[in-house]
Amino acid sequence: MLDFTVAICTYNGEKRLPAVLEKLGAQLNTENFSWEIIVIDNNSTDGTKALVENEQKTWVKLFPLRYCFELRQGLAFARRCAIKESQSELIGFLDDDNLPASDWVAQAYQFGQEHPKAGAYGGQIHGQFEKEPPPGFGRIARYFAILEGNKTYCYNKRYEKTRKKLFPPGAGIVIRKQAWLKSVPAEQQIVGVSGSSVLTKCEDVEMLSYILYDGWELWFNKEMHIEHIIPQSRLTQDYIVKFFRGVGLSRYKTRMIAYSPWQRPIVAAAYFANDLQKFLAFYAKNKNVLKTDTVMAGEMELLRSILLSPFQGLKKNN
Repeated sequence: MLDFTVAICTYNGEKRLPAVLEKLGAQLNTENFSWEIIVIDNNSTDGTKALVENEQKTWVKLFPLRYCFELRQGLAFARRCAIKESQSELIGFLDDDNLPASDWVAQAYQFGQEHPKAGAYGGQIHGQFEKEPPPGFGRIARYFAILEGNKTYCYNKRYEKTRKKLFPPGAGIVIRKQAWLKSVPAEQQIVGVSGSSVLTKCEDVEMLSYILYDGWELWFNKEMHIEHIIPQSRLTQDYIVKFFRGVGLSRYKTRMIAYSPWQRPIVAAAYFANDLQKFLAFYAKNKNVLKTDTVMAGEMELLRSILLSPFQGLKKNN
């Protein structure tokens, strides 16, 4: 058994992985614990496997670099593969566009030791943009896995309500294996992006909801830092609208995790009434700028898709 695992879940990450591995290879203050890196290849069609194999040939670090292949596409499947293959109790997940700070591994490991009831915890995520984001992007930055703060806090249920149930983003999240195995079902309802799809369907929210509602603590650790590379293609109005369509259509499923089956029809009706009111109010206030304001167009699509999500939730394999 090792003390810590870094799992990089990637799909067609041949060009992005070298920068992540370079950052991990230069980690500081890890001499007093053992750790490993696992690249989870989520059925890539590029040279991801060959890249990792070439890296392994010249890898002289004290911590091993391993490669695993996951046939089923979707981040939920890739993460489950990492949980299975990990040789440690704490698994820190990085995407192939996440660049960790030089002490990220050390800070992540130390926090896990200090907070044994923490089922999952994330840290600060700073955006590294290929071009200037559209006006108002700060309002939606958290949906794009960008989160900053100068205070460490626990997502207990009271605090969660004040944050509108916005959990730590999945980028840079650390999961305690025991919490995953005890709380997360064998098959998640939402599996995440598959293939070339641009729809994000909140598999992270589903996973963290199971962990939170099973009694584990969720934390934000201000001492953990990563840079999240946001390419130009993700800042267009077309992408943002499609992105929020996926987020919105997933809302019913993630909401219902907190409720027993007999409660769900009542709660769903109350949510629908509230969501309809928000949708109509937002449209009435902003209808004249929806075609020209990229962020507002995304917010409008989010509200519209949330309204439709109960009907999407009745379908299987969404």
